[in-house]
Amino acid sequence: MEKTPIARQLIDAAQLLVNSGMLFRGEHANLSVRLDGDQILITRGGSIVHLGVDALAAVDLQGQTVSNEAMDPTMQEVVHMHTRVYRARPSVGAVIHTHAPHITAFAVAHRPLPLIYEPLLRFGVTESVPVVDWAPRGSDQSVGAIVDLIARHPGLPAVLMANHGVLVFHRDALTTARLLITLDEAAELAIHAQALGGAQELPVAAIDQVRERMAAFGSRP
Repeated sequence: MEKTPIARQLIDAAQLLVNSGMLFRGEHANLSVRLDGDQILITRGGSIVHLGVDALAAVDLQGQTVSNEAMDPTMQEVVHMHTRVYRARPSVGAVIHTHAPHITAFAVAHRPLPLIYEPLLRFGVTESVPVVDWAPRGSDQSVGAIVDLIARHPGLPAVLMANHGVLVFHRDALTTARLLITLDEAAELAIHAQALGGAQELPVAAIDQVRERMAAFGSRP
């Protein structure tokens, strides 16, 4: 597969996750980016620490490989978790799933991540990040629950997967990686804040106020 700009961005996003400590000890994660309306580029499985173009495969939105690269069995198990998010959200340009340490602590505790950290507002997070009930990884039950939650929270760019990890989706690979890092940072701060009496949620007015600031200065996350 050629090193296209889209493939390069996916590789750069993976390296950003590695450098930021967003992987669990097995070094695994899965990332994808939209190629066009009908296809995505997705990691084939295994460690992403030294991700290269030879570790990527093109897949259609039905989950079928359209390039010559074979998918690892573990990725065949979860590819529909990616493709169905793209089908449910035409605006999504990238999807990332990891077991980032602090946000996954909330997932295994079955606790939504409250809206306590202002930088999350700049990624369009305007409510607590909810938890999807546990089901076997990549199963119809699991993926269906994720898609249902996305439908019920149309502006939400992330969900927690009970006893498992986090699924994040945004406009492109690097923005999605940065959102994941910010979510994990928020989770870490919430855990530390417990020693000080607990984190406090942002005021409701903060959502519109931050939007106004971003519009005034033309900033993006």
